[in-house]
Amino acid sequence: MSDFSRSAPALEVRGLDVYYGHSHALQGVDLTLDSGVFSVVGRNGMGKTTLCKTIMGLLRASGGSVRVRGEDITRLSPARIAQAGVGYVPQGRRLWRSLSVDEHLRLAAGMRRGVWTIDRIYETFPRLAERKDHGGGQLSGGEQQMLAISRALLTNPHLLIMDEPTEGLAPVIVAQVEEMLVRLAEDGEMSVLVIEQNIGVATAISKNVAIMVNGRINRIIDSARLAADRELQQRLLGVGVVGVHAEPEADIEATDASAEKARPSPPRAPGTAPIRIYISNPTLPTRWSQPAPIARIEAAARTLSTGVTRIEDAARQKRQIGASVVSGPPVVLVVGTLDTKGEELRFVRDVIAGHGLRTRLVDVSTSGKLATCDVSAQEIALNHGRGGSSVFGSDRGASVTAMADAFANWLRRQNSVAGIISAGGSGGASLVAPGMRGLPVGVPKLIISSVASGDVGPYVGPADIAMMYSVTDVQGLNSISRAVLANGANAIAGMVKARLENQSAAERNARVALPAVGITMFGVTTPAVQKIAADLRSDFECLVFHATGVGGRSMEKLVDSGMLAAVVDLTTTEVCDLLMGGVFPATADRFGAIIRSRVPFIGSVGALDMVNFGAPDTIPERYRQRKFHVHNPQVTLMRTTPEENDRIGRWIGEKLNRMDGPVRFFLPEGGVSALDAPSQPFWDPEADAALFTALERSVRQTGNRQLIRIRRHINEPEFASAIVNALRPLIGRPGTRRKVAR
Repeated sequence: MSDFSRSAPALEVRGLDVYYGHSHALQGVDLTLDSGVFSVVGRNGMGKTTLCKTIMGLLRASGGSVRVRGEDITRLSPARIAQAGVGYVPQGRRLWRSLSVDEHLRLAAGMRRGVWTIDRIYETFPRLAERKDHGGGQLSGGEQQMLAISRALLTNPHLLIMDEPTEGLAPVIVAQVEEMLVRLAEDGEMSVLVIEQNIGVATAISKNVAIMVNGRINRIIDSARLAADRELQQRLLGVGVVGVHAEPEADIEATDASAEKARPSPPRAPGTAPIRIYISNPTLPTRWSQPAPIARIEAAARTLSTGVTRIEDAARQKRQIGASVVSGPPVVLVVGTLDTKGEELRFVRDVIAGHGLRTRLVDVSTSGKLATCDVSAQEIALNHGRGGSSVFGSDRGASVTAMADAFANWLRRQNSVAGIISAGGSGGASLVAPGMRGLPVGVPKLIISSVASGDVGPYVGPADIAMMYSVTDVQGLNSISRAVLANGANAIAGMVKARLENQSAAERNARVALPAVGITMFGVTTPAVQKIAADLRSDFECLVFHATGVGGRSMEKLVDSGMLAAVVDLTTTEVCDLLMGGVFPATADRFGAIIRSRVPFIGSVGALDMVNFGAPDTIPERYRQRKFHVHNPQVTLMRTTPEENDRIGRWIGEKLNRMDGPVRFFLPEGGVSALDAPSQPFWDPEADAALFTALERSVRQTGNRQLIRIRRHINEPEFASAIVNALRPLIGRPGTRRKVAR
């Protein structure tokens, strides 16, 4: 490739015109994508899909040009454009129902040589590997989208065009697609043009967003500004606020972009004069729409009353406050359902504000009612993967679940949260807890709730969430509730102030602080962990986690928070309980933080010889004839069989294949726990061999991902030394934290 090609933009569209008959669908579109991910948003019928099809040669341009890496592809056929390095993920996926997943991929492979191969596709999308023999018509919507994306990636394009990639997908799949797009941008292997209606996705994956209105690029705007500015979303994209006004929002034509800079905008006192609202197209536009006559626009204009003006001014001020603190001074979030707990939450907010701290009142109610606050429930709902309409429904359980997802997505994008507090019942706690769990360890988190005196595990999980029992129900202010709520508000204020005061000192100390390493341990792997920690102590801070289900989750929570420089996952026994139904299970996301963060990973098979149960009489009937060891009256251990170890090995192997960071996974041939040794009750070389063989058959080894057999028992000093010697080259120079790719 020439120097010119390498330095040319990935995509350059100039003056592009496209007609459907006499309808001017694309009107002089100008667009440049240098590298990374670039999003184009707009309402239905604005010309977004037409733009995609024209770039791909599926529609003929009437004027203008399209260049990819400096090469003019305007008049080329779709096949030639694909060969030139343009991949396409069409809206609606467009798969063959009768062809299997593997057949789809083999058809696409080989067009252009590059880093994307079928093996890498299966590694990136393990679900496709599981469904490789299923037909396109047998896949779920999320699986079909994975296949459509994979088919395009296999052409190894310079430029990937994706038309509505998250349309109709479940929130968890939307998050996976979003993460994949961010990963593609970071890897720098290709540039991506994304056509998207989901504002949350569009602003999360790209730095700038182009807004398309009536066949033109209206403006290109910073994604952070668009995400924070609800008024701008209303005006440009028709995202309305429930209960304010339901008229169509005005399109902002291209001339407005420049006029906005020249137009003076002095602050106007609320209610001083009525506002005229002009709608550029009084009927809903389509791609065939013609410009509306001026007289028709004037006749359709509406004058807002002073009352509505005051409401909108107040809402605008709140939005401006919200936008200013997203990346500004630290702020304490007071979160809850304002439709039922408004009085109590405002009381909490006022107590915190009395300490001189900035606050934001956030509504997560699902009733759809408007409330006076800093961030409305409608704004939070827009962060749901399927949009705000998925949150406000007749099924309260589904609405609460959807709002919890939307709040977690919104909270993930806030980067100045100094603390967070909530007050309510079980519903309120379930709304805010998932978002709180996503915050880094160390950010103060407090839930005041009537459920706090029971089992709080489902709410707290692996996070450092504090829960305070409300004594009385959180229903109105009285002498008891005032005292409890004030204590909670003062507690969060104290935690936040102390953390802020110590932050500068912590930042100074961080320069010389030792990097932290997470290590998993069980009683039967204690000698190995003690030896590893002793050998690393001079250069690293060793954080040991008890592998009781929540221990592994807590360690991975710190990985997700960027607080661990490496992981020594010596004791992976939680996988046994997950697959066999024990009492200390991991979740299906075990190793997920390692996959996402690419942190250096040293792993082993510690205590995979056992499944944990309670007292003997609690063991499931189907296991009653198995080999057991009574650890204590409340813990009974069951030996895993060769068949179970084969299953465990394949499960772990699949996870290891998805890790892009440095991986060293050790297999101790002398036994995997203190009970798995000659003359010990769980000694079973056949079961261990089944585990090792399954791992070796499943793991795709590379220079960066290695399985290493050691002819030692896991608790022998030589095995621990091998772990330490493998870790040091991966983590970098002692005393410095390895940069984690995100």
